[in-house]
Amino acid sequence: FADPDRAKNLIMARWFRSEPMEYISLIINEDAAHGCLAELGNLSVLQFTDLNPDLTPFQRRYVSYVKRCDELERKIRFFTHECEGFSLELASAGSIQSFLGSSSSSKNKTGGQLLDSMEAELGEYESQLKELNTYSEKLTSEYNSKIELQEVLEKARSFFVSDAPRIAVSAMSGVGASSSLISDEEDGTSPRDLSMRFSSISGVVSSSEKLRFERMMFRATRGNCYTRFASIDQDITDPETGLIEEKHVFIVFFKSAAIEKKLKKICDAFEAHRYTLPDMDDAPAVDRMLAENAQELVDSRTVLLKNQDTRFKLCKLLAENLEKWLWIVLREKSVYHSLNSFKADVSGMLRGEGWVIASSVDLVRDTVNSAHANMNMALPSLMNQVPKPWPTPPTHFVTNKFTYGYQEFVNTYGIPRYREANPALFTAATFPFLFGVMYGDVGHGLFLFAAGLYLLWNEKANDAAKLGEMTGGLHVGRYMMTMMGFFAVYAGLIYNDCFSLGLNLFGTRFYFIGQEDGTVEEGDVAQQLTAYGDPDGVYPFGLDPMWHVTSNELLFFNSFKMKLSVVLGIFQMFSGTLLKGCNAVYFKEKLDLIFEVLPMIAFAAALFLYMVFLIFLKWSINWNSRMLSATCLDPASPGWGSSDYVGVWGDCDTSAGDGTCTPWGHPCQVGDDTAIKCPLNFGGSGDGCQPPNLITTLINIALQPGAVDEPMYQGQAGMQNLLLIIAFVSVPVLLLGKPYFLSRQTAHETTHAIDEGEDEHDDEDHGIGEIIIHQAIETIEFVLGMVSNTASYLRLWALSLAHSELATVFWEKAMLSTLAMNSAATYVGFGVFAGITFGVLLAMDVLECFLHALRLHWVEF
Repeated sequence: FADPDRAKNLIMARWFRSEPMEYISLIINEDAAHGCLAELGNLSVLQFTDLNPDLTPFQRRYVSYVKRCDELERKIRFFTHECEGFSLELASAGSIQSFLGSSSSSKNKTGGQLLDSMEAELGEYESQLKELNTYSEKLTSEYNSKIELQEVLEKARSFFVSDAPRIAVSAMSGVGASSSLISDEEDGTSPRDLSMRFSSISGVVSSSEKLRFERMMFRATRGNCYTRFASIDQDITDPETGLIEEKHVFIVFFKSAAIEKKLKKICDAFEAHRYTLPDMDDAPAVDRMLAENAQELVDSRTVLLKNQDTRFKLCKLLAENLEKWLWIVLREKSVYHSLNSFKADVSGMLRGEGWVIASSVDLVRDTVNSAHANMNMALPSLMNQVPKPWPTPPTHFVTNKFTYGYQEFVNTYGIPRYREANPALFTAATFPFLFGVMYGDVGHGLFLFAAGLYLLWNEKANDAAKLGEMTGGLHVGRYMMTMMGFFAVYAGLIYNDCFSLGLNLFGTRFYFIGQEDGTVEEGDVAQQLTAYGDPDGVYPFGLDPMWHVTSNELLFFNSFKMKLSVVLGIFQMFSGTLLKGCNAVYFKEKLDLIFEVLPMIAFAAALFLYMVFLIFLKWSINWNSRMLSATCLDPASPGWGSSDYVGVWGDCDTSAGDGTCTPWGHPCQVGDDTAIKCPLNFGGSGDGCQPPNLITTLINIALQPGAVDEPMYQGQAGMQNLLLIIAFVSVPVLLLGKPYFLSRQTAHETTHAIDEGEDEHDDEDHGIGEIIIHQAIETIEFVLGMVSNTASYLRLWALSLAHSELATVFWEKAMLSTLAMNSAATYVGFGVFAGITFGVLLAMDVLECFLHALRLHWVEF
């Protein structure tokens, strides 16, 4: 730019409207398409439009390449999951800019060759890892089974040692006699079968299923089984599910093949693991099996540890490259997605169309030519600007570290249309300010401001680190948090509030009689150190700290913060309406400007800006002087001639009336009201000499037009009637003006269409109906929204009040109540005060004020 000041202004204004776009057509050789688009993607200034909208995703030209990228992504996700199992942190691939700038390893490879090499490399790693995992799962299952077998062997041996003699003695003599008789009949012998033995099933069952398992076996066998359980001292891992749980060893004795079949089914139903045991009477065999199983446990554990170490080394190797591989795959996938939007009009050539930032057109052209030249192709690539009319351009804002967070806030609710005024520009100032209004406290704000400064101090380290979702969000909003803390401190200085205590920074302008010797009593009135109206009696910055020790503190702060909330809310809503007007002027939408913006401005100004005017007018009037002017005084009293009355003291005719006069010389009569004694003659019962109730005044504008009970200026009733008429007239203009002129414009266009032989009558009716409905909705939304949104801004007052009252309660209950006890109680009280302040006011209340400020910008603004 030739003019540096003009260049600076243009740069500052870039965020106000989105970047201007140009629509281009790109024709490239198919063999050079991948490399060309990879280079264009590094610029981040181009967006292609889809020239194949009639094709499904599976009919696209490069769908096979996209599928290959998806498969590579799946493998990388598998590797990432395995690395997370070992708690390995993935190595950073650096910044995106450095990655895009250092792709030298893939410059000499085409897209297909790069995918081939990655598929081969990642496929080999996947097969190795899957084989190791399969082997590990098999070994783990066998190892856990051997642990269960070891427990079963030990518990069964101890059982047979202690209980087997008692079981062997029960020989059931009746059954033995029956068997002997049968033998005599059939075989002619009667030897007693002393070798009859019981069969058994042993295994492990979950402790949670023990009672049900035992009950089911008893019922299924009708009590014809003997069951013993023994708990396993430590929780063990289930061989099938891999879950650690408490288990019991069981052994069941029975004497029937049918019962055995039932018991096996019950074991399977309860997922009880059955194990075959040797003859427990053969002690050497049992000991040998225990020793062999113990040795196998040691060997299995050794192999498992070796397998785990091998998998850990492989995952550690993968963790060094996973992020880089993922970025490469995502880049390739993006390239092929973009190529799928190109059209093959001529064999060997691809044509694409898209949007490019106007200031980067030459850069894109040079990049295309350079990428094509590096491929040594015979046919050149062409890039041309497409003549208008264009499709709707996309919206692109250039952001930096400071503005990115605010732009994301606005985009979350809705992205502005192309070249529309960007609300994020104003949000960057108003969002932290409104947060500060709700959170205003010097002490708490300093903590938040310090946290923001800490994040700014570690900005470079956090940029290079891999942050979680929460810490990453805090890093993105570091500038926002700093500004929120700054405005919280600023608002705290305005409120003169620091941990619910007032700061006497500049010396209070009030005093209580007896405050030096502590004789101030409830109900005493503070006196000003200077005369009323003296500039030296005004506290230099913020509110006087004396308000924090008065009995009417809450009443004063409520009135101040409520009016402040209304003023800020109306100004912000009105600025939003003005932005709508700026858009109408910029896009040359005359109907929107005349029949939407101007009626909205008229309605808002007639009722709501007038409310702000009355608030400031009431603040600026010297009510001491006005009320004194309607007060009857004795000319001989010390109050006669007081400087509180702003005006010339008149002569009092004591012979008339009751001997008293008003400061301007009116003789007072018994029964005179304020309207007679007031010299202003503004009308109403107060005649302008007593302060009005603003809420009543505003309500009476609509309910009692022309009647002002307590006016503040001459002609207030007539002015309010005029404003009410303007507000009422603006509503039908807003509702009917735009649809009427659009209908005439549509009728004129339809007449031309009929002359040309076209029939558009149905489209006309449909379009006009939609316009009327849309305009009716917008009118209702605006009129009702102005009222409801004004009330919604009272949340600024409510949250500020809640914050200050909570801080007061915490200070009084946790600190003041313990200061009068002893040092130990004070120490504990301070701990309670610090903990609850951090948890409630520095955590929950920050989030609450943040969300409410966000809502005010999403909905009301």
